[in-house]
Amino acid sequence: MVNRFGIILLCLLLLAACGEPKASGKLHKVGLLVPETINDQVWGTKGFNGMLKIQSKFHVEVFYKEGMTSQAVVEQAVKEFDQKGVNLIFGHGSEYAEFFNNISKQYPNIHFVSFNGDAKNKNTTSLTFKSHAMGFFGGMVASHMSHNNKVGVLAAYEWQPEIEGFYQGALAENKDTKVSIEYVGNWDDKQKAIQLADQMLKNGVDVVYPAGDGFNVPVIEQVKEHGLYVIGYVSEQSDLGESTVLTSTIQQVDKLYVKVAEQYNNGNLHSGNLSYDFQDNVISLGKFSPLVSKEFIGQLNRQIDHYKKTGELPK
Repeated sequence: MVNRFGIILLCLLLLAACGEPKASGKLHKVGLLVPETINDQVWGTKGFNGMLKIQSKFHVEVFYKEGMTSQAVVEQAVKEFDQKGVNLIFGHGSEYAEFFNNISKQYPNIHFVSFNGDAKNKNTTSLTFKSHAMGFFGGMVASHMSHNNKVGVLAAYEWQPEIEGFYQGALAENKDTKVSIEYVGNWDDKQKAIQLADQMLKNGVDVVYPAGDGFNVPVIEQVKEHGLYVIGYVSEQSDLGESTVLTSTIQQVDKLYVKVAEQYNNGNLHSGNLSYDFQDNVISLGKFSPLVSKEFIGQLNRQIDHYKKTGELPK
């Protein structure tokens, strides 16, 4: 079976060796569904790394399927997972919440986990990163390091909480900072993202926050060519240029998946919609560029610690 782009869907990978000890609790085998590929080096790769860590910690078999973009292919994948004894399935995206709501009652022995959706059944859970504070601290760094007092956010969609967070953080650091915000309208439209970023740079923006995991890497490469700066998104992106990437706002999906698997294994994974923030140690800022002063980094880390303890952002 192939999808409309001709990608082979029956792409199972067994990661655990036969004969290894199994998890001592409720967890048997784990499945992952991704809409595109596990080789994108950003979102899909982070989900796959989560599976590797689950396999390593719990010594269970884990599987994945790529190109899962419709109800029909998801239903077929879940059927195959069920036949293999999988009882915890991660749908690596917001689209899977509705897919899982539609079929989860047919599989009462499987728990279905999705992202950024609305889980409605007792064996479904949706995970959400509370990314407002993540964007806030990224905005502080951008504003602090901007020579022109002009920073820009290149977002996928208006609903992303990190966008408002970035705006507020930039102004909290320097009230004279001007924040430009543009929306690509898609996670993966690299061409449009590059065009919008180019216009920002022409308008004097010297720090860009490309808040879309499908287009952030080419945008970073574009900004690097101009000798300007970025705030990385979702992954640690300092390896793309420590003189370009001032820091990264990291969502540690792999660590969160291990946390969820552990909760399920212990019988205490809740259904419904769950959210996670800095306090849960699954959101963080990444490595700082050597261009960022140690004094500012120390100040920022103290503010992050204060936020973890109190939930209060700098004013």
